[in-house]
Amino acid sequence: MAGSSTHAREFARSARSPAARRRWAAGAAVAALLVTASPAASAHPGGGTVPKVPVMTGYGGAVASVDDDATRIGIDVLRRGGNAVDAAVATAAALGVTEPYSAGIGGGGYFVYYDAKSRTVRTLDGRETAPGKMTATSFVDPSTGQPLPFDQGVNSGLSVGIPGTAATWQQALRRWGTLSLRQALDPAAKLAQQGFVVDATFEAQTAANQDRFADIGPTRDLFLPGGKPPAAGTVFRNPDLARTYRELGRKGIGWLYDGGLGDEVVRTVQAPPVVPGADRVFRPGLMERADLSAYSVLEQAPTKADYRGLTVYGMAPSSSGGSTVAEALNIMESANVPGMDAATAAHYYLEASRLAFADRNRYVGDPALVDVPLSGLLSQGFADERACRIDPAHAGVSPVAPGDPTAPYGGCPAAAGAGEPEPYEGLSTTHLVASDRWGNVVAYNLTIEQTGGSAITVPGRGFLLNNELTDFSFAPLYPGVPDPNLPAAGKRPRSSMAPTIVLKDGRPYMAVGSPGGATIITTVLQILTGRIDRGLNLLDAVAAPRLSQRNGAATEAEPGVPADLRAALLARGHVLKDNPEIGAATALEFLPRGQVRAVAEPTRRGGGSAKVVWPTG
Repeated sequence: MAGSSTHAREFARSARSPAARRRWAAGAAVAALLVTASPAASAHPGGGTVPKVPVMTGYGGAVASVDDDATRIGIDVLRRGGNAVDAAVATAAALGVTEPYSAGIGGGGYFVYYDAKSRTVRTLDGRETAPGKMTATSFVDPSTGQPLPFDQGVNSGLSVGIPGTAATWQQALRRWGTLSLRQALDPAAKLAQQGFVVDATFEAQTAANQDRFADIGPTRDLFLPGGKPPAAGTVFRNPDLARTYRELGRKGIGWLYDGGLGDEVVRTVQAPPVVPGADRVFRPGLMERADLSAYSVLEQAPTKADYRGLTVYGMAPSSSGGSTVAEALNIMESANVPGMDAATAAHYYLEASRLAFADRNRYVGDPALVDVPLSGLLSQGFADERACRIDPAHAGVSPVAPGDPTAPYGGCPAAAGAGEPEPYEGLSTTHLVASDRWGNVVAYNLTIEQTGGSAITVPGRGFLLNNELTDFSFAPLYPGVPDPNLPAAGKRPRSSMAPTIVLKDGRPYMAVGSPGGATIITTVLQILTGRIDRGLNLLDAVAAPRLSQRNGAATEAEPGVPADLRAALLARGHVLKDNPEIGAATALEFLPRGQVRAVAEPTRRGGGSAKVVWPTG
């Protein structure tokens, strides 16, 4: 079993005492009350509707995800003696069943792990890679010399990157878990076979993709039974995915990367199974068998920022999440954000994000192929140079230009050239968090990119293929300026996924992450500053209405942003643009005496699900 901690030993001792058993009974009663009071709900094939719980506190480990079935599976793994890594992989596999438009073995992601025994943070980069035949002009129409229409990039084999999720699961389990891949996949296989009850979000997402799903035979047959989206309240089963999970568990990931399943994936990418008469263009992809064989998950050092006495760890490039969150925190570090009124604090958060995104867009790409000045982007000296450009009374005008992250630092230097427009990035991702009784912690983002990915289901296999390669720039964003995110052979497209673990005195304090494309970064940043600087409890920090500034002309704002805050930001020159929903976070907070609080969204995406092994309140 991986890891151990003082908190875990305290928990183990107290669990044997009569007082602990009484606390358990009382906690279970409180949990029942929370279940009754929760506004969101999930139904189960066995009958009835079980309300989702967005927050729960207790002992023994925790899981939070967007889905109640997935969270339950993760908690069951912990109760049977598994650790946080085992629970995270089992939960992720279940999300591939219940959240198939956001996650699954056809995609990739980033895995951040705190090891309690060594008190270190490790990360796995399981991002998809471009095929060996991809070039900087693969998304350019040769007949016009112009970038392809975006929908033709998404709905095509051309957008499908080499998937990394299965390899991430295998490597995480081998490095830090206790279960085999087969054991971790078994609960999700059973869920796929037995089915889950469709909720309003699943029905709405299917309906939004109905036209393109209908153009691909196996996608239509699976997700549009009878020619229409499954109705909320009905049971959705995916026996093909159940068989795929079981076979993957038996044969191992070599079946995908060096075997028969890989052959099926390549055939599907090269010749998407378009239904006769469909008028949508599904371009063939460039993936070949050798691309799958060449794929590898990268274990690498996390990003690190010191903020208000805490240490914030995240994903290094190919994701821009960790570096951009860290840079924005470093920019805010020099200001007394905790002492500001709400409007001034929001102004500084937005301006720090605006500046950090300018630097992200100019400098961050796949470090295997791009010289990313990561140490400069993470340095406090560079952040202080950027902070000096914040006007306390006036918003910046985007796109602001990037800074120069090259040392030495000092003063308030001019920006490095012109600003760049915000690139597009798909919004559909999912995030989960898990902890265990030994003190290990996981924050894990996984995705297939756009809601529904490429819309291409592998025939007979029950999972959608990603469209991650549309995260590349189709052409340079700004004429004459080097773009670090152009496609290339074997390259990983830049991501904004930002699974984050925060330590206090070397021990876990928080873990947080979210879906939402580039808004992932601002969501994580706003939750961190809300909890750390503004003193919000974790549930309120997650539930708070969001603002997202990504060096764009306008700041996106959710409907719940208070009118007085809107007015104060407008008075400073901020331009606000309504966005009905930004992100769908999950988080953990580690409390005194070994307790953990799990938090999910109360309402976004229909509400999430948070559970602990032994609830206390």
